[in-house]
Amino acid sequence: MKKIVSMYTGTSLILRIVIGLIAGALLGIFVPGLASIGTLGDIFVGALKSLAPVLVFFLVCSSVAGANEGIGERFRMIIFLYLLGTFLSAVVAVIASFLFPITIELAAGAAEGASPGGIAEVLLNLLSNMVMNPVTAIAEANYIGILFWAILGGMALRTMKAESTIKVIVDLAEMVSITVRWVIQLAPFGVLGLVFTAVSSSGLGIFTEYGRLLLLLVGSMAVVTFIVYPAIVAVFLKCNPYPLVFKCLRESGITAFFTRSSAANIPVNMALCERLGLDRDFYSVSIPLGATINMGGAAVTITIMTMTCAHTLGMSVDIPTAIVLSVLAALGACGASGVAGGSLLLIPMACSLFGIGNDLAMQMVAVGFIIGVIQDSVETMINSSSDALFTAVAEFYDWKKKGRDVNI
Repeated sequence: MKKIVSMYTGTSLILRIVIGLIAGALLGIFVPGLASIGTLGDIFVGALKSLAPVLVFFLVCSSVAGANEGIGERFRMIIFLYLLGTFLSAVVAVIASFLFPITIELAAGAAEGASPGGIAEVLLNLLSNMVMNPVTAIAEANYIGILFWAILGGMALRTMKAESTIKVIVDLAEMVSITVRWVIQLAPFGVLGLVFTAVSSSGLGIFTEYGRLLLLLVGSMAVVTFIVYPAIVAVFLKCNPYPLVFKCLRESGITAFFTRSSAANIPVNMALCERLGLDRDFYSVSIPLGATINMGGAAVTITIMTMTCAHTLGMSVDIPTAIVLSVLAALGACGASGVAGGSLLLIPMACSLFGIGNDLAMQMVAVGFIIGVIQDSVETMINSSSDALFTAVAEFYDWKKKGRDVNI
C-alpha cells in the first residue's frame, strides 16, 4: 500500500488531474447513468469548502500577529493590482460588446435568488458581513467576516506580545495546511467526478443554445487572461510574463474551472504560492482577500450580459457610461459574493442603471444560469488563478526593488 501511495504522490499532480479529466469525460459520454461517480466531485469540493474558512482564519490571524514591518507596501500593491485587473477586464468587456453587439430572445422564467437592489444595498451587505459573529462567519464561509475578525485578532495578539499564544495559532494553521495538502492530493478523483457530472447532465448542447453570447463571454475572458493580465505582469516585472501566467492557470485555474468555487480554490492557491516561494505572511492574507474582491471575470460577465440586454431592447449606450456601469457592478460584487449565483445576480442591479426593469433583467439572469456550466467555470478560473498571479507579481515586484533575483 505504501508503494502505491508513493507512486501516486510521486506522479505530477497536473498529469493526474488531466487523466482524471479525460476519464470523467469518457465516463460521462458512454456511461452517464453511473450517478455515483459524480459523488466524488461533491466530496472533493465539500472537503475544500469545509477546510478553507478554518485555514484562512488561522493563517491570517497568525500572519498578522507575526508580520514584519515592510509587508504593508505589498498589501497596497496587491489591492492596486486587484482593482486594476478588474477595471481593465471591464474595459475589455465594453469594447467587445461594442465590436460584437449581440441580441437574443430573452428566456422566460425566473432564476433562483434575489438580486441586490442597488449599490447602497450591496455596500450595506458588505458591512453586515464584516461584523458577523466570527464563529458564524467561519461556519457560513463568509470571507469578509473571516478576514475582518482574523486581522483584528492578529493585531490584538501582536499588541499583547503573546508569543506562546501566537505559537499555538501558528501550529493550528500548519495543522490545517497539512490536512489541505492531503485533500489536494485527491484532486484527480474530484475532477473526474465533476467532469462526469457536467458531461452526463449537459453534454455538448450548451455550446449551441445561446452560443454566440457564450462565445463573446469566453472570448472576452480569454483576452483578459492571455493579453491583459500578462501585460500587467510584463509592465511591473519587466520580463516574459507567460511562464508565470501559464503556471497559475495550470496549477490553479484547472481546479477552479471544475470546482466553480473561489472559496474551494483558496487552499489550492495557497499551496501554489508556497511552491513559488512567496512569503506566507503575505499570501495567507492576499489570497482570501482576492477571492473576495478580485472580480475580473465577474466584471466581464456583468458588463456583457447587461450590454446584451440593452442591445436586445434597442438601447443606445455610450462607452463612458458602460465603463462606469461595469466598474461599479464589479466592485459591488464583493458585497454579494456569498449569494448563490454570484455575479449573475448583480445583473438586475446593473440593468437598473439603464432603466431596464427587473422582469427583463431577471430573464437575463435566467439565460446566465443556462450557460453557467461554461460561463461560471471560466469566470471562476480567471478570478481565482489571477489571485495567485497578482500575489506573485506584488511580491516579485518588491523583491526586484530590493535587488533580489526573480526566477519565474
